Amino acid sequence: MKIAVIGTGGVGRTLAAALTGAGHDVVIGTRNTDTTLSNTDSDAFGNPPYSQWQRDHDNIALVTFAQAGAFAEVVVNATNGANSLAALEAVGADNLSGKVLLDVALPLDLSQGMPPTLTVANTDSLAEQIQRAFPAAKVVKALNSVAFPLMVDPSRIPGEHDLFVAGDDEDAKATVRSLLGGFGWPAGSVIDLGGITGARGAEMYSRLYFTLAGALDTFDFNIHVVRA
Repeated sequence: MKIAVIGTGGVGRTLAAALTGAGHDVVIGTRNTDTTLSNTDSDAFGNPPYSQWQRDHDNIALVTFAQAGAFAEVVVNATNGANSLAALEAVGADNLSGKVLLDVALPLDLSQGMPPTLTVANTDSLAEQIQRAFPAAKVVKALNSVAFPLMVDPSRIPGEHDLFVAGDDEDAKATVRSLLGGFGWPAGSVIDLGGITGARGAEMYSRLYFTLAGALDTFDFNIHVVRA
């Protein structure tokens, strides 16, 4: 499958490498390839410059947002949530039309430190904003409830633990479930929250997630829903 990952940070790099390892044809999209490749500084999270990562992953092309969208059958939004809509506008509505758009981003506000708040919550979500902005895309929310190493390697956490998906298109959710299965997530660990409004709960969990990360002093954890 041809997959475009939008975003060059740790999340995007991790997903792109894992998808390539699973046999998919993957590109990474950025606003300006020359700027991204010429940067020599680590990012705010300590990730090395993209050019350094690219040398170790030369089978994954770096292209512009629009080129990534034109290439892909599935688009993965791994951008900073505050910039997601602008980035997807650069990908182009025509390039997103009819395609699965897996949204893993969170609309975080870190201006007051940790734990972050959300720029949108309760009555709306980033995923819903994306779906409204690109009505011909098939938006599915998933993977936003775990740290990016765990996204692609659930075995990091022993025992049973869960992910969530939300979206209006059942076939699109099936495609995302298949990708999650390729990362090693058992089908029974993926809980369907229903339509795209279910993304509100998935995104709002982030407040508890970051609070737990502070209390546990690690991001290497997940939750499991226990049912009778």
